[in-house]
Formats: sequence, structure tokens, C-alpha cells
Amino acid sequence: MYDLLVIGGGAAGFFGAIQASELNSQLKIVILEKSGKLLSKVKVSGGGRCNVTHHEFNVKALAHHYPRGEKALRTLFQKFQAKDVVAWFEQKGVTLKIEPDGRMFPITNTSQTIIDCFLSEAKRGNIEINLNEAVTAIERQQGILRVSTTTGKILKAKNVLVAIGGHPQRNSYEWIEKTGHTITPLVPSLFTFNDPSKRFISLMGVAVESGLVRIAGTKFLQQGPVLITHWGLSGPAVIKLSAWAAEWLHQVSYEFTVLISWIGNRKEEELRNELASLKKTRPKLSVSGNPLFQLPQRLWTKLCEEAEIEEKKIWGELSNRNLNKLIEQLIRCPLNMKGKTTFKEEFVTCGGVDLNAINLETMESKLVPGLYFAGEVLNIDGETGGFNFQSAWTTAWVAAQHIAQKTKAGSSSRL
Repeated sequence: MYDLLVIGGGAAGFFGAIQASELNSQLKIVILEKSGKLLSKVKVSGGGRCNVTHHEFNVKALAHHYPRGEKALRTLFQKFQAKDVVAWFEQKGVTLKIEPDGRMFPITNTSQTIIDCFLSEAKRGNIEINLNEAVTAIERQQGILRVSTTTGKILKAKNVLVAIGGHPQRNSYEWIEKTGHTITPLVPSLFTFNDPSKRFISLMGVAVESGLVRIAGTKFLQQGPVLITHWGLSGPAVIKLSAWAAEWLHQVSYEFTVLISWIGNRKEEELRNELASLKKTRPKLSVSGNPLFQLPQRLWTKLCEEAEIEEKKIWGELSNRNLNKLIEQLIRCPLNMKGKTTFKEEFVTCGGVDLNAINLETMESKLVPGLYFAGEVLNIDGETGGFNFQSAWTTAWVAAQHIAQKTKAGSSSRL
């Protein structure tokens, strides 16, 4: 009989188990991990450095980085947010540093620091860990949760925390559905865009710092760094856009048109005036040989080619037709996309356990008393940049608080 049985040896599972143990050292806790590896996503996150959280300590602003779950997280972050995560790791001897884009990593620059911290804290709390033990069913009988596993065991627990992460295959959630919970449609999030025409393949590796990427015919858009790759487009703006548009992109089978402004949110009229002024003030200046708006030379040359501007053309000779084409290429460059490429390190599933059946004050199921959920198994997902780990830490912390308080209250009532 366990006080707490945690399903999933990842970020949310470990954090929840450790928090519960810290709050009540008398708890008997076990973590079940279906594979032979612990904390595997922590290991590869952020290129092996582990993007622990994001340096955003305003709760409302922090919650705004979640395409699914924003409203719920506004409430949950009031209880435990990014600054609390930083303080908790600091207390454990792990200092986090802030990168210019707001991402936070351990100062050691290795995810092993986070893994070692969790394993050490789990050992200190006498938390049992069972590897290669997948769950096949959960049943509640006489106030106790009975957990069946692939090894043929039936483990009994007063409380169960489900923290299995996100999975692209629906069969990974079958045993959860059998408890009465609804699984919202599962589709990929955080990926890059494939351009089958390979129009810009000669520019792979070229990046702009502040591009604006919009999906034609929709309101989906993101601004930020854009990277041209051998398969199409990547970079933070593209990957964030994939998160916000994940469900829509799945519906259209990943066939869509993006319109790229290589010069950010610059207005067309303003741009037209600037270029018209250049025609008057520097008429003998080569168009394609002198990039504007701090664009890389190779990209500028390519955009001039797309605008059918001859290599030796000077500004004074530029026709209105060519000028209009150049403006289009600069602020509405169209690329027809087909397919996606998973951004492997940060792969996230959009969809999961429906939040309507979860008490957001405690993360406990409204359908099965004693059953809790945390992390990406829920229908919560964020942009890239440490946000998915943050929601894992927060939901696990909230669940652990309630489990520990409940078990303490139970112990007191028996005295």
C-alpha cells in the first residue's frame, strides 16, 4: 500500500513525488516508469542543457505563452510560477541563468545537473523507483486505487499522480479513458515548415532577427527570428506559430501558404515611401548589390531576383512594376508549405486529458477521487522556451500540496 503512486518518471512525475515527500516525509511513494530510462525529455531539452523555465515572473504574461491551457494556468501560476521554480532549484544548490531571449538554464549548461538534483532528492525522500513497469489499468475499490501493470503486479495506493507526458498515439491513453476521462484530439505541436518547391534552398543557414510569419487566410502570425533551412523554414517565430496553429494545421493536412515579412511589422505605405525616396536621393545605387533593412546580402539578392530586378539595375531605373514586386517580396513573400518536420528536442503533443474533469485547485480528478494529473498528459501545451516544463512543475506542485495535506489530515484523524 502506497500513500502516493506516480505514473511516469519524467519532469512532472519526479517533481510531484519530491514535493509530496518534502511536505510529508512519512509518505510511502513509488514512481513507475514504463521504459528503462528516467527523465529522458529533461536530458535532451534545450540541446542537452535543459531549458528549465522562462524568465517571466508576471503571471498573466507567463500564461499568455500557452495556446492550450492559458486560462487554467492563470489560476495555477498564482500558486506556483517561474520565480518559485528558480527559488526551489536555488535552494537545492542549482543556480539558473537567463539567456537574452528569456530562456533559463542551469549555469552548468548541462541537463545532467537537473537530473542529478532530482535523483538525489528522490533518494533523500526514500522514493521507490520501478523501471520497465507500464500501467495497464486503474480501478477504485473501497476507497483505494488499484494499479495494474505489464509485469502482472497490482499495486495499491491512496493517491495516484498521472504524469506520463504527451504521446502522439491515442492508445497510450486508453487506460486513462477507461477511468471516464475524455482525451482531446492529439496532434503535434512545435515543428518546422516544409517547402517542397525548395525555392530558398540556396539560402539555407540564412536568418533574420525579426521576421513576421503569417498563415495566409487566417489570423495566425508570429514575429521573431526566422531561419531558412534545407527543408523550408525554422526559427522561434515559425516554431511558435506551429504551436498556436497546431489544430488548424492538422485539419488542413499541413498544406498551407505562409506570407513572410523579412523586415518585421513594417507598414507597406512606410516601406513604399522609403524606397521611393531612395530612387530620388540615390538613383545610381545598385539595387541588388546594396541590401537594405539590415538583411543579409544573399537574402536581399534572392528577393531582388524574385522581384525580377536585373543584377545591374540601379534605383533610378527601377520601374514601378519592379518596385511593387520588391515590396511584395519584402513584406508578403509567399511560400506554399506541405508537411512539417518535428522539432525533436522540444516535441510536444497538443491535446490530452480534458481539463473540464480536473479540479484546478488541486489537480484531482472530478470523476475518480484520489486520481491526480500533472504535466503534458493534460490538454495544456506552451510555446518553445521553457514553458512546457513550467506547466509541468506547476501542476505537479499543486497536486503534491493537496496530496500531502490530505494524507496529513488523514493521519491526524486516526490519532
